[in-house]
Amino acid sequence: MRRRSRSGKRLVTVVLTVTLFAVNGPMVVSFASNVIHNYVINTRTYKEKYGHWITLNVATKYKINAVHAALLYTGKVLIVAGSGNNVGNFNAGRFKSVVYNPANNTFKVIHTPSDMFCGGHTYLPDGKLLIAGGTARYEVLADTIKRAAGVMIITDESPNGAPFTLPAGTKLESPTGLMYVTTVAVTVKPATKTIGRHRKVTVTETNVETWVHALKKGKTSDVANLTQFTILGHYPVAARNFFGSTNTINMAQQDFWGSNKSYIFNPATETYQRVSNLNMARWYPSLVGLANGKVLAVSGLGAFGQIINGQTEEYTPATKKWTLTPQLTRVFPTYPALFLLPDENLFFSGSNAGYGSSTIGRTPGIWNLQTNGFTDILGLKDPRDTETSASVLLPPAQAQKYMILGGGGIGQSLKSTARTAIVDLNAKKPHWTPGPNLPEPTRYPNVVILPDNKVLITGGSRYYRGQFNSDILTCHIYNPATNKLSTLASPTVGRNYHSEALLLPDGRIITLGGNPLFGNKADTTPGYFQQEIEIYSPPYLYHGARPAITGGPREIQRGQTVQFTTPNSALIQGARLIAPSAVTHVTNTLQRSIELSVVRKGNSILVTVPSSVGLVPSDWYMLFVTNPAGTPSMAYWVHVD
Repeated sequence: MRRRSRSGKRLVTVVLTVTLFAVNGPMVVSFASNVIHNYVINTRTYKEKYGHWITLNVATKYKINAVHAALLYTGKVLIVAGSGNNVGNFNAGRFKSVVYNPANNTFKVIHTPSDMFCGGHTYLPDGKLLIAGGTARYEVLADTIKRAAGVMIITDESPNGAPFTLPAGTKLESPTGLMYVTTVAVTVKPATKTIGRHRKVTVTETNVETWVHALKKGKTSDVANLTQFTILGHYPVAARNFFGSTNTINMAQQDFWGSNKSYIFNPATETYQRVSNLNMARWYPSLVGLANGKVLAVSGLGAFGQIINGQTEEYTPATKKWTLTPQLTRVFPTYPALFLLPDENLFFSGSNAGYGSSTIGRTPGIWNLQTNGFTDILGLKDPRDTETSASVLLPPAQAQKYMILGGGGIGQSLKSTARTAIVDLNAKKPHWTPGPNLPEPTRYPNVVILPDNKVLITGGSRYYRGQFNSDILTCHIYNPATNKLSTLASPTVGRNYHSEALLLPDGRIITLGGNPLFGNKADTTPGYFQQEIEIYSPPYLYHGARPAITGGPREIQRGQTVQFTTPNSALIQGARLIAPSAVTHVTNTLQRSIELSVVRKGNSILVTVPSSVGLVPSDWYMLFVTNPAGTPSMAYWVHVD
């Protein structure tokens, strides 16, 4: 008789035990099912086909509300909560970041100087992370508001005199006796005077915003039409013609206020460094690195929670300063998914995080940064369901094919879509074409480019912020070469709003966060922030020995052919540069996989880096090589300059 293997004997034992337990009722049947499930997903055969998930054991002091996550060129992951969508933390000034080292599963708490919650971030050419904006005040819900409040514009029509400050507590009165008071100080500059041809004098008024609330409680102080207010008090500029005006002050919900602070996180020292303030406070902005090494800040909610309509600004690394770019006036909703193109313009996929006009600025297209022109790209199915969708530049980046996945209706709409679509920007007339549908309608899907030229899709929820317990505990892989989805092992932790996923240097994927609105299926208990961290090992990590890069330069140039040593170079099938991710709110426009030509030479390979700065912007990259089975090496970090 053939001897049964140890693993086979163990399986029989488990099945017999489960069969005996099953007679004792549903609770034991559930336990038995879990025993079988846990056994199966941990077998080598299962992992080779579907991969494997683990949950990290994180000590309480390191647990964090992961709102932002960024892979640093040190191989570590910066996780930023700021106040973590917790108004108690905000009021107490408790702001948190941690650095996770996947090489040894260790964590480190990082001093976090201000509330970076819901700011924007991107890498600078030297690999440091620029973080700008965040939270200056939490939202105020309508049912807690007792007094009408809103933005008051202070206007100065006189060019004479010096700037002056209206302190908090300054009173303003309407012609009908409505009384308002400022809650923040504001500095008012005099109007500007220019002398043109024939000594013609032109005076241009200055306008500055401040926040006011009514002295009287209730709706009787609402303002619904343009109204001018007299500024009460005695000032050294009383002779100047200055006044307040507004057309909307009411008791409606007040949105988050943006912060104007910006910082650089240095991976080498693991510290934040304050740099110059933004010209405009921003909450939910996108930061996008340009081909010239500068960074553009786009959209967001401003200092008093109003959408920023087209006012962009640019960060210059050499001076560490922000400068307004009045020539760029394109309007976008918050967290617009903007991708740098080989021609150095930007592609807007349509993905966004919600705030803004329901009709203006949501159409995908190409934004010309020289002319401010915008070319619409049409054909997208469910074109109004791009909020909370994901977008990705499919590998290889040279093909310039972009994919949009899932999403839902504007705001807290119950509408969601399973749609995916692909656009080829190398085509003469780019047009969206359908991709394979997701298994079910999905908001907040996380999408990660893998070293084998495939794309991982995981998490999300059916409804806004996981309402009705609608988290989607599935994981799939998309193959651009076949345009097909296939099923992988399932995660155990739900990920919706405020969740992230990114590729680690060892080829695994880390998933974090999740911030459901409610805590049960009936939506009757408060939600919670998911602090568990899961790591997924794709099937390619169970397909035998991994190739390796054992040596080579750390600094490389675009257009350069570079030599790297690797044992068994004859088995190297492909090589690619993958940019590290910095992700928040399902916005991850930095990741890109750049295919490299490969020539095998003894125990080394020669790879050639494309010459286009728009395709390969200056930054640190992970160099991966793969064998015929698609198994990747550990990443070898290189800096492209």
